[in-house]
Amino acid sequence: MFGQLAFYFERRATGSTSVRQALEHKMERAKKKARGNYLSKRLACARKEEEKYVNLARDVRIFADWMQNDILSLAGPDPSTREEMFDFVVENLKTLEPLCAHRISPVRSALENQKEDLLAFVAVLDEKLRTISREFDVPLYLVYAICEAQGIYEGSTTRWQRIDELHQQINGQFYDVQQAVFEAMHSTHRSSSIVENLNSRLRNYFFLRRHLGPLYLDLLRFFLNHRTFLRSERPERAGKSPAELLTGEKHPHWLELLGFTLLRREAA
Repeated sequence: MFGQLAFYFERRATGSTSVRQALEHKMERAKKKARGNYLSKRLACARKEEEKYVNLARDVRIFADWMQNDILSLAGPDPSTREEMFDFVVENLKTLEPLCAHRISPVRSALENQKEDLLAFVAVLDEKLRTISREFDVPLYLVYAICEAQGIYEGSTTRWQRIDELHQQINGQFYDVQQAVFEAMHSTHRSSSIVENLNSRLRNYFFLRRHLGPLYLDLLRFFLNHRTFLRSERPERAGKSPAELLTGEKHPHWLELLGFTLLRREAA
């Protein structure tokens, strides 16, 4: 959503630059014929339009990158810093809103309304990192520093310089702490990704009925909880349903759970 907004302004900025350049070429030709005045107003408007969208594209891209790479990234700062950055982005979007309200307002409003859900994973990760801090008797800020270092491009010297600094500060426990942080991050799911995944799954079923009453939603919930995954990025999940993964116990086919007899082919 935020990335699409940034892309929109980048396209508008490119388009407005092309318009301005074309008018400047026309102006140069018109000046040779002493007719440059009739294009001066259009060129002034084009330059103003270009400046507007170039600035919007730059600012919104910065905020979108912050949101993706810092605020909503697992490899990010502590909860209070994330919240401050989140609020800072929203406030700046409010400032930019009058320049293009029909595009910025929906994104700003969505961020405000979904803040709690988007940052839900932060509290989960924070508790895991605090546990690591206590377990290894390492200051929490150093544990978070290891977490943040994972967000630096792996091939950059900055990342390895930072890791070397942390290694010197933590000494002999560094690799154990680093591995614990890796596992904590790997086992923490970002709420935004979960919501997007859930929405994409539900959307395929909503077109079947215009009215989504409680009975239909209950049946859909039952189906999704008991239908087995055909494939998964984690091999241990393939062939199992969410209910099986949660309880650790195998259950019959979901149709049989509803009381139906599942047709089976007889052995030849």
